[in-house]
Amino acid sequence: MTKPSPLKKKPAPKKPAAPPQAAAFDEILPEIEALSPDRLIAINLDIPRVVSQVLGVLPGLLALRSAIAEHVPTHDVALLDRLETYALAAWYAHLAWLSSGGAENSLKPLLAEAAPLRENLLSDAEALARRGLLDADTVAEIRAGLGHIDTANDLVALSALFTASWAEVASKTAATEEEVRRAGEIGPQLLAALGVREHGKGPGPTEAADRRARAFSLLVHAYDQTRRAVTYLRWDEEDADTIAPSLYKGRTGRATAHSDAVAAPGDEAPAEPAAPRAATPAAPNGTAAPAAPNGTTAPAALNGTAAPAMPGAAPNGAAPTG
Repeated sequence: MTKPSPLKKKPAPKKPAAPPQAAAFDEILPEIEALSPDRLIAINLDIPRVVSQVLGVLPGLLALRSAIAEHVPTHDVALLDRLETYALAAWYAHLAWLSSGGAENSLKPLLAEAAPLRENLLSDAEALARRGLLDADTVAEIRAGLGHIDTANDLVALSALFTASWAEVASKTAATEEEVRRAGEIGPQLLAALGVREHGKGPGPTEAADRRARAFSLLVHAYDQTRRAVTYLRWDEEDADTIAPSLYKGRTGRATAHSDAVAAPGDEAPAEPAAPRAATPAAPNGTAAPAAPNGTTAPAALNGTAAPAMPGAAPNGAAPTG
């Protein structure tokens, strides 16, 4: 079969972004509400990092869409079509969950810690980028950020960027694993606190946690099924793990209050997609169904489905953890 050539460089994580009024979340809210409890997945991954990773590899996945549709006909290609929407919706639901816990009380200390941490990590990232160890375009995009919302977004992006390449850069940078982990915590917390300051709290903790678990489950299911199709398609080239890396790769191994404190019903993490053998992957069981990561929208109102916003500009209405 005719297949696209391998990627020229490793995909870099992207800053999550979304349209006004959390359109991605609103779009899949019917799926969120209809999801069967037995399909919920334990939240044992850092959601901001997962979202950044998915958005980062999405262009490469979309480049394979026609090949997947042709050569893996049993795969539900709509999962790939809606993968960005799922990622942004999971990001929104995560911020809504953070906001439900009274995040407004922590705004001032978070701002005091966030600015110097961003500058230190960004300086280290620029040094690594000059040596070709991190993606220079991604680092430049982070440097362009201004204001509190961008500071929060940048911490999420820096955390994901360092985590994705930690094995290669750990011995070549002054940045520490603790700083990288902390950036992944502060970014989403700061966004949530800014949203609460502007608009007040939204759904209660129980409802927010349930929606977060459901949105996360839809995202992981869609990505894992897409990754399985890519693995089959790129089996001979042996580059599937570069095009669609495992969501579990690169975890730092230490849990935090914002990575897996809320476990969805279900005891086990989703299994890694099995390597294909001679046949195409089976069609996915679920029918689950995101905008380029350059948004300019701040957290919207936290009330029901129109809630905190995805990273973007000033309010007008998260990295590695284990």
